[in-house]
Amino acid sequence: MTSDPPVRLAVPDDADDIAAMSRELIEHGLPWSWRPARVRNAIRDPDTNVAVVRMDGALVAFGIMEYLEADAYLALLAVRETRQRTGIGRSLLRWLEGSAQVAGCTRIRVEARRDNVAARTFYNELGYHEVAVTRGRYSDGVDGTKLEKWLRAAPGP
Repeated sequence: MTSDPPVRLAVPDDADDIAAMSRELIEHGLPWSWRPARVRNAIRDPDTNVAVVRMDGALVAFGIMEYLEADAYLALLAVRETRQRTGIGRSLLRWLEGSAQVAGCTRIRVEARRDNVAARTFYNELGYHEVAVTRGRYSDGVDGTKLEKWLRAAPGP
């Protein structure tokens, strides 16, 4: 756990709040795939970190990062609208990046909706580079933008 903001690993009791926040902020208008049971499974998965920030007992931010062979994949990251642009998202992402480094990952990958300029700008400002566009990635036909950040030097040819 860290302070300012207090980032900690999620526990199964956090799953309902995380799922609801995902539905509201990330998956609205899309099929709801991060339901409470899936979030609980991620919390229990040894190859996944689910981190949360709670203030005054309320969930204000969360992130879900999966650890693969040499890459980490940031599956979800959300901050309540009333807490955006306060540094909470930046602190949470830095915490997750630190965990990925400790896990030995060389790169973090994430995908954002191409029409979500705020998210793409957020990631760009934190060193993520757009590497590809996936046409029609989302069920509503919106394109996806793949981003990545190298934590260690990229492997040579």
